[in-house]
Amino acid sequence: MPDVPDPAPGRPAPGHDQPLAPATIAVAAGRPAREPGAPVNQPPVLSSTYAAGGPVSYARVANPTWTALEQVLAGLEGPHATALAFASGMAAISAVAELAPVGATLIGQRVAYSGTRGLLTRWHGTGRIDLHEVAPDAAGLIAAIEAAPQVAMVWLETPTNPTLDVVDVRAVADAAHAAGALVVVDSTFATPLGQHALELGADVVVHSATKYLAGHSDVLLGAAVVADEQLAAQLGQHRILGGGIPGPMEAWLALRGLRTFPLRWERACANATELARRCVGHPAVARVRHLGLPEDPGHAVAARQMASFGAIVSLDLVGGAEAAEAVAAGTTLWLHATSLGGVESTLERRRRWPEESPDVPDGLLRLSVGIEDVEDLWDDLRRALDAVAP
Repeated sequence: MPDVPDPAPGRPAPGHDQPLAPATIAVAAGRPAREPGAPVNQPPVLSSTYAAGGPVSYARVANPTWTALEQVLAGLEGPHATALAFASGMAAISAVAELAPVGATLIGQRVAYSGTRGLLTRWHGTGRIDLHEVAPDAAGLIAAIEAAPQVAMVWLETPTNPTLDVVDVRAVADAAHAAGALVVVDSTFATPLGQHALELGADVVVHSATKYLAGHSDVLLGAAVVADEQLAAQLGQHRILGGGIPGPMEAWLALRGLRTFPLRWERACANATELARRCVGHPAVARVRHLGLPEDPGHAVAARQMASFGAIVSLDLVGGAEAAEAVAAGTTLWLHATSLGGVESTLERRRRWPEESPDVPDGLLRLSVGIEDVEDLWDDLRRALDAVAP
């Protein structure tokens, strides 16, 4: 295998005319230099202090383990991307939201990750921003952009958590840029393997790296990815001053998880599509939400702007909240838990959380499909669904 020149892992490797494929970048980028006796893996650097005169002055400024992780993430997002790792998804979200000037208008979606909505709503209440929340569709977002004064930022989540609505990123980005606004896309559900939001017009992409990127439910990490050097510098300065830095062990675990990310993603997406297909028509299920289903309202847009349909399936149950809670409690292989994106399959009723959007149906059950055998997953889920069928 040819050497991969860092810090530009998305560029062609020596002897290659074309950029490396994502599956190769996930394995080959962010490695130590190939020198006799060098380790094959970037080790966790556990030091708060560095000798003067080198590239790193202090542990809040940089860490070689973060750098390796960031090289892989940048390579997965595109050849001109710069990635910055943060202590959590919310740390990355907070840093990116700080790019909006005080008092400026920020347009968001009524359905999105509850942590994002909670932060922006709190800032709206203090006067930090003027938040306009609209339905998660391109038409509503574009109309809000054109109607609102001083739009500084448009915050998109596509697909949305947990309703799997899809937004036409390019159409919204064109309207936002015409108004002079930055476009942020939370691509946690899509991942860099499912969607390249920077190429669709986003200025900033955020990820909860806790989820699919790390993939093993053992770390809290976030990331922000940009293609503009000035934005990268602003976010880097915020990370230094705000202190939302990733720990070296967390960064190392995420880097290790990324090595198998393409394989995990492929299997989880295939499992999700098959389970969604089998849930259609089950008497306990009123609606199956999955972008891989041709009848899903978001299928056409997703097929146009995404490389894969993702590994989340949401079910609206006929019996509402009571049925959803019973299914969540009635499985033995599926784990009743919050969070998502691990190798194990989890499920939960999202409206059990008071901060969840009221637009989310009470009986919606979000399934994070893992990499287990699909027949075992279906057998366990079907038994729980059968138990609540009318």
